[in-house]
Amino acid sequence: MKGIHVLIRVKVYKSLLNFTLVLIIFCVDRISKIYVTELAEKTDVSEIYLTSFLNLYLVWNTGIAFGLFSFSNEFIYNLFTTLIVLINAIIIYLVIITKDFRKYFFLMILGGSFGNLFDRLYYGSVPDFIDFHIGNFHWFIFNIADIFITAGVICLILAEVLYKKDTNE
Repeated sequence: MKGIHVLIRVKVYKSLLNFTLVLIIFCVDRISKIYVTELAEKTDVSEIYLTSFLNLYLVWNTGIAFGLFSFSNEFIYNLFTTLIVLINAIIIYLVIITKDFRKYFFLMILGGSFGNLFDRLYYGSVPDFIDFHIGNFHWFIFNIADIFITAGVICLILAEVLYKKDTNE
């Protein structure tokens, strides 16, 4: 009986750790978005030059990551939002069944996705504001959530390519 209690405590602890990681990513994203949007409202400036390669430039994205598939059509927007919710459900399932380090990459994606999903549902679009550029070549404008989503995906790809399971188990 004592072993079952220990097992339950370990599972609860791991679940709380997972939830905390997602919550931290979500909060860092929310705080950054609130800061930039309020700064833009107060100063009436949507572009702030930080360095020779980095600006804060507030845009409202109705598409998916990096402004791709931005449409003014409400049906398409709602379709993408529904698809994002379904993908989040799949990622939650993958978090539950994954037993190795890759779980944390899924959690990074989930935390970022929840941040952008919140904005889609609350504002009807996602505030993007990080404008990385080299000279006149500007990359897509993105936000903190996009960084976590992208880093999680890249880490998953690298893990699949580099991590070899022992097939004799």
